[in-house]
Amino acid sequence: MARTVWDSTLGKKTVMAVSGLIMLLYLVVHMVGNLKIFFGAGEFDHYAHWLRTVGEPFMHYEWTLWLVRIVLVVAVVAHAVSAYQLSRRDIRARPSKYVHKRSRASYATRTMRWGGVILGLFIVWHILDLTTGTVHPGFRPGHPYQNVVDTFSTWYGNVIYIVAVLALGLHVRHGFWSAAQTLGAGSRTRDRALKTVADVLALLLTAGFIAVPVGVMTGVVS
Repeated sequence: MARTVWDSTLGKKTVMAVSGLIMLLYLVVHMVGNLKIFFGAGEFDHYAHWLRTVGEPFMHYEWTLWLVRIVLVVAVVAHAVSAYQLSRRDIRARPSKYVHKRSRASYATRTMRWGGVILGLFIVWHILDLTTGTVHPGFRPGHPYQNVVDTFSTWYGNVIYIVAVLALGLHVRHGFWSAAQTLGAGSRTRDRALKTVADVLALLLTAGFIAVPVGVMTGVVS
């Protein structure tokens, strides 16, 4: 049954919708946590340490964090594979390009594919920069506040992050509404409300994430 569902177009769209909502929930929580940086190094570093002790003593140190990471990896892979296979299936079904482009297609809709690629590359860079420190000169384990300040004290750190966040905003704006349609939440009477929620979510996430590099660049966070 699972294979039958996965092989169907509706099944792949459902996997995309559910995995996308899981990632969206994580992004909202992650953004709120990031904003703690405006309360100072002590508050931010304490929050980062707390993430590793969630669930103790029932859960061992970092077990909850690793469980969240595993769920996110599964969600990202499922989302990416579903998107790729649906894209290939769509190309095979319509091998020739449309004579007339859909004029009502939004910019976010037309850039979903490239936005996904940008976000995928950014996730890899973000992990190597602020989790493992592989591409972060002077990375200090256990000092997340200083590591964030160091990253956004470089021009390339700001450019990479802001471009990725803008792509995220467009992705969320279209993806939330699309997921609602796939899961049957959309209707003629609810579509306007769902689009408004999608716009608000995209705006809040974009503003919330960009606030951190802007705070460092302006000296509010130092």
